[in-house]
Amino acid sequence: MKFFSAVFVFSLLSLSVLAQGGYQLGQKVNNFTLKDAAGRAVSLQDFAGTKTVVLVFTNNLCPYSKLYENRLLSLNNTYQNRGVRFVFINPAIGTEDGETVAEMAQKVNDRNYTFPYLADEGQKISQQFGATKTPEVFVLHGTGKDFILKYKGAIDDNPQLESGVKDNYLRNAIEAVLNDRNVQSFDKRATGCLIKKY
Repeated sequence: MKFFSAVFVFSLLSLSVLAQGGYQLGQKVNNFTLKDAAGRAVSLQDFAGTKTVVLVFTNNLCPYSKLYENRLLSLNNTYQNRGVRFVFINPAIGTEDGETVAEMAQKVNDRNYTFPYLADEGQKISQQFGATKTPEVFVLHGTGKDFILKYKGAIDDNPQLESGVKDNYLRNAIEAVLNDRNVQSFDKRATGCLIKKY
C-alpha cells in the first residue's frame, strides 16, 4: 500500500512539473533570436563565451517590474565587468493591453539601458522558458558555446521594499555561477504580474 501511495505522489509531482512547462534546472537552453527595441536581431548565441547571462522577463506596465527596475539596473552595473550580461525580454508586446515596440524604445532611451531589451512577439520565448510572471529571471551558465539553466524565479524576497530584502536570490545565483559553485536557492517562485497568454 505504501508503495502505491509513493508512486501516486511521485506521479502527481511529475505532472505538476510538466504542467509548469519550460526548461528545468540543469537543462541546456536552445538558441533563440528576437528583435530589440531598435529592430536589430539579437540571438542567445551572440553571448557565446560569456560566463553568465541573466534573462529578465519584464514589461513597462507591470507595477512589480517598476519596483524592481532600479535593483536590476544596479545589478547590471555591478556585474557587467565581471562576465555577466543582462537581457530584458518583453512578453507583453502585441497583447491587447500590452506595449508597442516604440514604447520599449522610449524606455531604453529614457533609462539609458546598456543591454538588449527584446520583444517576444507571439510569446514563443517566454513559453519556451516557462516564464509566468513579470519580472521573472533565468540565470544561464555559459560553458563555451552552450548555456545551462542554473536558476529561475524571483529576484529577491521583498518586491515592495528594497531596504527590507533579506535574501538576494538573483545576486546569490550570479555569484555562485561566476565562482563555479552550486546555486543554493535554485527555484524561487517569482512574485509579479501574470503573463497573459494570447
